[in-house]
Amino acid sequence: MDKAIWLKKPEKHDYEAAYNYLTLLFEPDIAKKYVDQLKDADIYVRKSKDILRASRLPNLPRSNVHVKDNILKLKKGEKLSPVLLVRKDDGLIIADGYHRVCTIYYMSEDFEIPCKLI
Repeated sequence: MDKAIWLKKPEKHDYEAAYNYLTLLFEPDIAKKYVDQLKDADIYVRKSKDILRASRLPNLPRSNVHVKDNILKLKKGEKLSPVLLVRKDDGLIIADGYHRVCTIYYMSEDFEIPCKLI
């Protein structure tokens, strides 16, 4: 993991975004429970290709506005937040950080991404 491109921990708004996304999949009380668990979870590292495979999501094109924005941030020396992941029986949910995962995949599919995983 290249620590130069990652913040040490997710930002407050990352948890808020995760909650908003998870409430589309679960009732609000269950989504809150997951977010509370994510806040307490340890940081792990996983390869971008593995996160995409486990989530069954496609890699977004480089032309995606958020992917392009993240690439520009990295070029300017800004750091990205770790991603927030929820493991379910039928696969992995990227609760927050899908665009960051796709961005890192373009740098190298083998780059490791810090993530909170529950």
